[in-house]
Amino acid sequence: MSHREVVVLSVGGVRFVTRVCTLQQFPESRLARMLSGDDREFKQANGEFFVDRDGTLFSYIMDFLRTLQVSLPPDFSDYQRLRREAEFYGLYPLADLLSREHLLKPRLEILEVRFSLREMQAFFRIFGSCSATVESLAEQIAVFTGQQAGQSWNSPFPSQKPLLPLPLERPSHHDIAFQCGTDCSAGDQYVARYVSIKPDSRKLINGTNVLGLLLDTLLKAGFRLLSTRTVSSEEKVECYSFERTQRPAGLTLTVRQAPGCSRVAQATRNQVQKGK
Repeated sequence: MSHREVVVLSVGGVRFVTRVCTLQQFPESRLARMLSGDDREFKQANGEFFVDRDGTLFSYIMDFLRTLQVSLPPDFSDYQRLRREAEFYGLYPLADLLSREHLLKPRLEILEVRFSLREMQAFFRIFGSCSATVESLAEQIAVFTGQQAGQSWNSPFPSQKPLLPLPLERPSHHDIAFQCGTDCSAGDQYVARYVSIKPDSRKLINGTNVLGLLLDTLLKAGFRLLSTRTVSSEEKVECYSFERTQRPAGLTLTVRQAPGCSRVAQATRNQVQKGK
């Protein structure tokens, strides 16, 4: 790579090495004009451009120029200062994104699992504050049914007979309801319901086992168990409350050519994670 393609900047004493084309992502910005010597704010000495600004915040500026994405750590709080830096460098699309703090800050999700046992059947209902998370769980959970001869609560595995999938109950976008276990139909025949939760491939009929797998799945997904309480002692309804701090989907700039200007940047939301 030619030395003409590489630029060295010293921002507040922090040294950055990058390519010319990276600084030219937005030709109207001061960083692009700096390369042609049109901005006196940037002094050049010993082959390096010196900028008397915050070097720590400039690392986020460089990351943005390289990826056209705003990726900030969960504990980041200097939105106003970083926005001021973006305005100083003439990166107004970035400044506009930073003005939307509510899209960049991590969000707290609340999720509740209600579980009840009635004879040989178990009933589940999941409530979530984030509908996307509930949709994701609905895709993981599958219920199967079939008539089994002599099957009971103590038979954890289905027979060789084919099982039919059952749709989950969806009272709203924020909750799921399903059940497992056996129900006597006629003679020694039982209607059995099995539950499978991906990525686990087992089909479980015992409600306690399903509950254990469901709670383990939520913990692996980053949820934290807050409390366990009995909602109704008569109906044996237990409630498990969870919370999770969910990082927002990344914000991306789509840069395209447009007549009348060198480039136009439009802020769009990039759905990196489902469950936002």
